[in-house]
This record gives sequence, C-alpha cells and structure tokens, in this order.
Amino acid sequence: MPRYKLTIEYDGGPFVGWQRQENGRAVQQAIEEAVFGFTGETVAVKGAGRTDAGVHALGQVAHVDLTRDWAGKTIRDALNAHLRPEPVSIVSAEPVDAAFDARFSAIERHYLYRISDRRAPPALDPDRVWWVSTGLDAEAMHLAAQALVGRHDFTTFRNTQCQAKSPVRTLDRLDVSRAGGEIAIRASARSFLHSQVRSMVGTLKKVGEGRWPIRSVGEALAAQDRTRSGPVAPAHGLYLAAVDYPDADDTPAKS
Repeated sequence: MPRYKLTIEYDGGPFVGWQRQENGRAVQQAIEEAVFGFTGETVAVKGAGRTDAGVHALGQVAHVDLTRDWAGKTIRDALNAHLRPEPVSIVSAEPVDAAFDARFSAIERHYLYRISDRRAPPALDPDRVWWVSTGLDAEAMHLAAQALVGRHDFTTFRNTQCQAKSPVRTLDRLDVSRAGGEIAIRASARSFLHSQVRSMVGTLKKVGEGRWPIRSVGEALAAQDRTRSGPVAPAHGLYLAAVDYPDADDTPAKS
C-alpha cells in the first residue's frame, strides 16, 4: 500500500489533543474522517507526537497508508477541502518509503513556547500565547535553562501520569529569546516526556519573575522530585514546531 507523509498545521484549542479519545474530538480523528471523505477508506493516521489538549502545531508530521497512488498535491488539496471549517491544514503530502514511520523514524522534535509579557493583554492571540502581565527577565531565564540541556533524569519535569519507561532524556536545546513584548522558548530533543516542555517553561517563568535564582533550576533538576518543579505552563502557548527525519539515503532511526 502506498504510504504518504503529511505535514500538518493546527490550532489545538477546539481539540482534546492529537490522539483519538472518548471524551471529545481529536485532530487525528478529524484527519481520518477527511481521508474517508476523500477516498472512502477507513485508515489510521499515525502522528510523530501526541500533543495534549490545547497544544498547537506548526509542523506536526503523520503518515497514512492508502490503497492507490495519488499525487501529493491531490491528497493535500482534497484533505483540506474535507477538513473545512476545522482549524487543521495539511501543509504538504508526499509519498514515502514503506519503512518511514512518522513517530519512530523521527530523529528530532522541535517545540516553541510563546509568552507575552507586555502590560496590555493580547487581543489577537489570546488563545495562542501565555500572557504574563509582569515583565520577565529573558536573559536570566536563558541562563537558567542551560542547566537542563544535555542528558538527564527529568523526573522533576515529568507528569505523574507519564507512561514513558524511563525519565532519562537528552535535551539538545533550550533557548529563551525576546522580540519586543514576546518571549520565545525553543526546545529540541529526539523525544520528550509528558508535560516536560510545559513544566520547564513554568519553572523558567519563576526565574524570569525574580522569584527563583538562576541556580534553582539546576537544583530542581538534580532533586529528581516532581514537587520541585514550577507550575505547568498553559497548553495554549505551546507549539509542535517541526519534526526532523534522516535524509532519504539514511536508514530511519528507531527508538
């Protein structure tokens, strides 16, 4: 069966998350229904990451198997037509080798978290950015974040319901930068624990407010104690920005 790679953008606000659930509508469900509307086939669309309720995506990746060959642009346009008016867009669709797996072939995942710390509330993006009405020290946040980069036991920043077998992860990047009244936090790793990014962001906010010294983030990490984390940042400021894969000539990585 021909396999296709989908790159997807969505507003997570109306959904219970990426994965199908019994308690509401999921992004995965919306796309699977669009595939059925286009081809008449009942399929499983498998994503690179299971974003939580309210989390957005700029570059979620999924794969789907269909029974016939289609041009990528035909799949893209047809699915988008069937997805309207839901806030989900198939940015691209392309044929891939049967060995490609959106989840297991991924070698890096990139997340973006947006914080607005201007005094006035955001009128245009109230559900796409975390508004903090007091100014934050982005430089201090960035310095504190560097204690988390590398291979560590991230128990402190792991949701108590996380199903991962190990709390150990390698965080390749955690950068904090400012552009005007908005702070961007960018995190990159092969994989993340449940709520890890939002927990790290909530902790860094404490530093930005001056309520925690810079060294406290490293101390919280070393404690390997969930109670030492700062608050979990709201879902609506988080975006799955991109997912990286090996070049076509490389063997897909497995985890």
